[in-house]
Order: sequence, then structure tokens, then C-alpha cells
Amino acid sequence: MHVLNRPVLFALPLALALSGCISLGGDPPASLLTLSPETRAPAGSGVGNGAEQPVIAVLSFDTPAKLDVLRVPVTVSDTELAYLQEAFWVEKPARLFRRLVGETIRARGNAMVIDGDDTATLATVTLRGTLMDMGYDAAASAAVVRFDAVRLDNDGKVVTRRFEARETGVPAETRAVGAALNVAANRVAAEVADWMAAG
Repeated sequence: MHVLNRPVLFALPLALALSGCISLGGDPPASLLTLSPETRAPAGSGVGNGAEQPVIAVLSFDTPAKLDVLRVPVTVSDTELAYLQEAFWVEKPARLFRRLVGETIRARGNAMVIDGDDTATLATVTLRGTLMDMGYDAAASAAVVRFDAVRLDNDGKVVTRRFEARETGVPAETRAVGAALNVAANRVAAEVADWMAAG
């Protein structure tokens, strides 16, 4: 009897696990949004760990609750927030933006970039910060990216700076907003890379 009951006991947890993979809220989105760097480090390129070259650790970025999801936030008013219909990120915005910033700095070729939190002790310079906004401003028809950066040197010097980029004249459509956010995010990433290089 025990042998006959085992398949049933094993099948129930499997069915429960599979049910978590099935969306009951409608069809999945036709496509997912991501960020793509405008410049990439070429394959095989690298920077030696010499004394003249900084080692930059790009740590995890914080976000407010509105960005800790896979949706694109829409600012409706100073006190009202919605999400753009049918617009979904492939993963959370802070992770996408962190990789974009890291790749943009790496592509400059004047620093070694490490982007794992567990390797931060190897760095001579640390970049962290808060991605304050990566969404759509309905009143201005604009895609907005806003990042508060914190640079920490080995000698304990801390410098902060806010970066912001806007793309205006953007219709409230998934593809248009996604493309505009990619442009704005790349502009911010380039400004951050310049700031980090300037020391």
C-alpha cells in the first residue's frame, strides 16, 4: 500500500510547484523591455591591474518601492502613480541599470570594472547609489532616468552627485517608452562614467 501511495505523494508537490509557473492573470506580454549599452568593451579587451589603473566596483543600486518591480512607473501627478499597460522589464530596473553603468565604464578602457558585491574589497573606488526614477512622466510626455550616485575612494573620501536625463515628446506606448528610457539611461550612464574617470 505504501508503495502505491508514493507516486501520489510526490505528484502533489510537483503539481503545486508547476502551478506557480502558470499565470492566471491573462496572457504573458508579447515582449519584454531591457537596456542595451550604446558602447561595449570589445571581446578580448581588458585593463591590467597596474598601480595607475583604478579598480572600480559597481555595487547594487537601491531603488524606491515603485521601481522594485518589473513594471514601468507612470507619474500621473505629484501624488498619483500608475504603471504603463503591457510594459514589463525582463528584470528589475536597478539590475539592468547597474549592468549598463558597469559596461559603459568598462568600455572606456581606463579602469578595471568589477560588478560583484562579493569582490568589492578588491576595488580602489566604489560606486553605489539609488536609482530614483526610470519611468514615464505623463504630463510632460517624457521618459525620465534619475540616479543619485555615491563614489567612495579607498582613502574614505565620499562624493555624491545626482544625474538626470529626459527624452521628451514620447507617446505613452510600450515600444516608444522603452526606446526612450534606453536612450536616457545610456546618457546617464555615460555621464556617470565621465564623473568616475574624472575622480
